[in-house]
Amino acid sequence: MGIKIHNHIIVSKDWYTSMEESKVDSGCLDLHFYKNDNMNIEIIGTESLGVRGLSCFVRTGKQRILIDPGIALGYNRYGLLPHPFQAAVDERIQKKIVQRWSEATDIVISHFHGDHIPLRDANPYQLNIKKIIGLNPGVRIWAKNPSNLHPIEEKRVESLSAILKNDLIAAEGMKHGAMTFSGPVFHGGKHNNPQTVMMTRIKEDRVFVHTSDIQLLDGGAISQILDWKPDIVLADGPPLYMPNKLPEEQAERTWCNAKRLSREVGTLILDHHLMRCCEGIGWLERLSSETGNNVICGADFMRSPRMLLEARRKSLYRDMPVPAGWHEAYAEGKVSTDHYWNLAKRIYKSMRLDDYR
Repeated sequence: MGIKIHNHIIVSKDWYTSMEESKVDSGCLDLHFYKNDNMNIEIIGTESLGVRGLSCFVRTGKQRILIDPGIALGYNRYGLLPHPFQAAVDERIQKKIVQRWSEATDIVISHFHGDHIPLRDANPYQLNIKKIIGLNPGVRIWAKNPSNLHPIEEKRVESLSAILKNDLIAAEGMKHGAMTFSGPVFHGGKHNNPQTVMMTRIKEDRVFVHTSDIQLLDGGAISQILDWKPDIVLADGPPLYMPNKLPEEQAERTWCNAKRLSREVGTLILDHHLMRCCEGIGWLERLSSETGNNVICGADFMRSPRMLLEARRKSLYRDMPVPAGWHEAYAEGKVSTDHYWNLAKRIYKSMRLDDYR
């Protein structure tokens, strides 16, 4: 049983919304798919939940699998550093990632970008590897093979293995327990980026696929996903926020590939690059309408308010002004985000921040 949503998909015309505002009857959502006895899927951090990333935690009968345990905030967007409220959300999601790291039997790293892994040289808005040193030392860490890596990524692989004292398992093409790993697929299209990522299939009584950063550009990756016969897919959508890097031909290709997935997959979750701009919401709405299937973002799946915070950074600064020097003080641990969290609770009531876990 997938997530059942009436024909009008949850879509906000603004940059944040609650389930109540979306006017979708909560009774039409079947949540047993990711909260049944055999498989529990939790999306931890992604753009519709307020941060950059594509982290999730999947419980099966015998395994607890943490995928892409990293996080980031766009360091400079519209000429503005991350708003303190973004930092407050980031802090809470970081804590959740660390908690799930401690519980995991298996950790999967699809690639080594800074929003997908803990880092030795993390900026204040990324997960510092110091927070997980000595935590769950026996966990198995499965990672994409060390090929086609940027020199920065090569250093990250070396530091991750050395600091954690845990040899990363080159997992491409392998199978272990409920998990099957793909061979290398392109990070975006093959003409856009020679780097690759690894996709993950998890099978219990149903099949879940985490695609990593494919951006729906490569038809071969789409075919691999469909060959796996998934019930639910968590995928990275196209980077609409960078139109100069998504020419018309590629935009059309992502649309066709999205339709292929939507028509074959019971529940399709599109997020990450897609939700870095508000246009991503309309893109989901159009896709769902055209294919008549469940196409949602990560926040919808988790039944959480949509918080496209990066897309609306200017609005955050307008609604909650930030004094000069705040970011420097935050980086030095001299100020907290508490004031802005409490201020946001008063201003953005439909975000239900009192219920935030």
